[in-house]
Amino acid sequence: MTTEHLTHFDATGQAHMVDVGAKAETHRIALATGSIRMKPETLALILSGNAKKGDVLGIARIAAIMASKRTSDLIPLCHPLALTRVTVDFDTDVENSSVHCKAQVETYGKTGVEMEALTAVQVGLLTVYDMVKAVDRGMVMSNIRVMEKHGGKSGDWSATS
Repeated sequence: MTTEHLTHFDATGQAHMVDVGAKAETHRIALATGSIRMKPETLALILSGNAKKGDVLGIARIAAIMASKRTSDLIPLCHPLALTRVTVDFDTDVENSSVHCKAQVETYGKTGVEMEALTAVQVGLLTVYDMVKAVDRGMVMSNIRVMEKHGGKSGDWSATS
């Protein structure tokens, strides 16, 4: 693939912010997921609500939402977006000693919200790590990915399609 196919590079290969001025405003939605695997005792601590720093998943949810709103401050070429909705859900998986995060981000605008959804998931999982790292420094985050997106010129996309 050459740089002519990558929208964040100009004809000379220099990085630039994509011009979205002529794009149509549409309802844009992105769904991202990811997981963090830990020791069974660590997950039990999270589920018991007795972690030293407090409600691990509640705080991680707030951190994820806040992060989605700050994506353009973290990723240099992302446009600042007025998000209209952010939902973050955590599911615990006792059998695999994991916490799974799902973030859905929405806006009505000229560019998509995939980066905002990915940022929400990653920061949510990082917050879980931070909250219980004193008892388990070996946690592993994985499978962070966009599962689907809707809206815009390219239309709908699903990881299963």
